[in-house]
Amino acid sequence: MAPNDHALPQSDADRAAAVSEADLPYLRRCLELAAEAVDAGDGPFGSVLVDADGKIVSEDRNRESTTGDPTMHPEFELARWAATNLSPEERAAATVYTSGEHCPMCAAAHGWVGLGRIVYASSSQQARDWKAEWGVPVTSPLSPLAIQDVVPGLEVAGPSPEFAAQVRELQLRFRTRINAAN
Repeated sequence: MAPNDHALPQSDADRAAAVSEADLPYLRRCLELAAEAVDAGDGPFGSVLVDADGKIVSEDRNRESTTGDPTMHPEFELARWAATNLSPEERAAATVYTSGEHCPMCAAAHGWVGLGRIVYASSSQQARDWKAEWGVPVTSPLSPLAIQDVVPGLEVAGPSPEFAAQVRELQLRFRTRINAAN
């Protein structure tokens, strides 16, 4: 494997399905939202909630830095929105698409609300590898758990190799912005 391939460890790769061609437009929208987040000074994360008919019913981007609230992840906000606006059956049939794999907090919210499938463009392992490459310490207060370790039995797909370079560039833009501000 080349140094920049950043594949998932075998154990996680075995547990996450491949991203399908039908998933790609939703992941592209997630990356647009992630770019908006970076432009606003937030981390590069964007997510969309898609109903069983393929319609985007809600979307959000990261808002941690601009609000000062470390729970303002887009995946967490979509879980909150779904709990208020969708029936349990609609939530179970919905798919959450996101630019980066759910953290344990967001995976737990997803599970508690009863949302369906998760599809992500880049993995947490890729993000850790990129940060290590750039000499950025990992500062999360949470253990890096796979989504399936938090929500057993949930259908998960990702990462999508097609988006690795674009997500890496967004992560680097965000890191550059942080370094310039300090």
